[in-house]
Amino acid sequence: MGENIKINIQHLTRVEGHGNIVVDLKDGAIIKCNLEIVEAPRFFEGMLRGRSIFEAQHLTSRICGICACGHTLASIQAAEDALGITPSDQTIKLRKLLLHIELLDSHILHIYLLALPDLLGVRSFMPLIATHNDVVRRALRLKKACNDVCNILVGRHVHPIRATIGGFTKLPTENDLDVMLTQLSYLHEDLDETVELISKLEFPQFQRDSQYVALVSDDGEYPLLHGDIGSTRGVRINKSEYKQITNEYMVPHSSAKFANLNGEPYAVGALARLNLNCRKLHSKAVEAAKKLNLSNGGNNPFLNTAAQTVECVHCLNDAIGILEALKTSGIDYKEEILLGANETSAIAVKAGRGVGAVEVPRGVLFHAYDIDETGRILNADIIVPTSQNIANIEGDMRALIPGIKHKSEEEITLALEMLVRAYDPCISCSAHFLDVRFVD
Repeated sequence: MGENIKINIQHLTRVEGHGNIVVDLKDGAIIKCNLEIVEAPRFFEGMLRGRSIFEAQHLTSRICGICACGHTLASIQAAEDALGITPSDQTIKLRKLLLHIELLDSHILHIYLLALPDLLGVRSFMPLIATHNDVVRRALRLKKACNDVCNILVGRHVHPIRATIGGFTKLPTENDLDVMLTQLSYLHEDLDETVELISKLEFPQFQRDSQYVALVSDDGEYPLLHGDIGSTRGVRINKSEYKQITNEYMVPHSSAKFANLNGEPYAVGALARLNLNCRKLHSKAVEAAKKLNLSNGGNNPFLNTAAQTVECVHCLNDAIGILEALKTSGIDYKEEILLGANETSAIAVKAGRGVGAVEVPRGVLFHAYDIDETGRILNADIIVPTSQNIANIEGDMRALIPGIKHKSEEEITLALEMLVRAYDPCISCSAHFLDVRFVD
């Protein structure tokens, strides 16, 4: 195209919500390179003020229809931290199971419906119904199984109703455990074929030395529900100090806040987790990582989709292990939480501050609440993965452009779209058409 390029992509497709890409090059120099987040502010933190801490997980699960269970778990974790409640081992197992299934469900959505069309050279998922019907059916089988398991475990996948402060209002029966185990056991072959499919696809070759952030721990477990906050630059802090990591700030072209760590942007998500915790993956996921050339993680952001594939294998096998352990030990139904009209029965309320840090599909999610002695929320702070990723996405775009500026308008557009989509951004729960304008 030459040394003068102006690109305006409104709106990016196959992401949740409204996002624009604006690039302006003059004489080969980058004048502007923005990922514009143009969604209206949603004010969930303001909505929570004055509400009961026992309502928080129900309200915040509405932030996202894809990560509803993740927001629920982060909210509950923050509430329990504020109230001084330690969940039982059984509750922790069931919460881990729920988180595994949500990661698996969301990753399958991104791999097959959002990213795969790029990698197969089509504009949307729809043409694949005719050309790759077996692949489409596989994606739908995987999605349905995840939804069915979530429905059994927490009543429904979107905006779950059974997970609550202290545990669960209804625990799975012996038959429920058997049904969930059977459903998940059927998915081994489909995930093996998913790994095989991804291993044969050609991802763009691009490297950038990004800083990665994820939960870390000293035990042998791949940390998703609990842990400290760590980075590939050697940072490690307690989750209560999360603001030292995020350092949020505003920019004129985005309604979403940006984040930086020690003055640098950073990335969260599946690739970040592999970079920090790949040696803790389930043995089957280790095999998948080797097949996808991700045994030690990597710094090609396009490979976040491959990293999600590795995590799918991990989550499936770990979820099956949890179910098998629960079948062996049996469910203690005395742990069911019986709630009164105000949802506070048997739970002592006190003033305090609590922080939740949970790895959801797109990266580490933070919830923090200050509550008064009656359990009313005084302040709330919620930092989602996508807002942490935006500055790093822009850094990647700036590094990518010099190597592709000689290509056609269509190729440049596709490369930028693919880069943003690789991060699996969750801007909102909407879908939009794409309008690309090249400005002379």
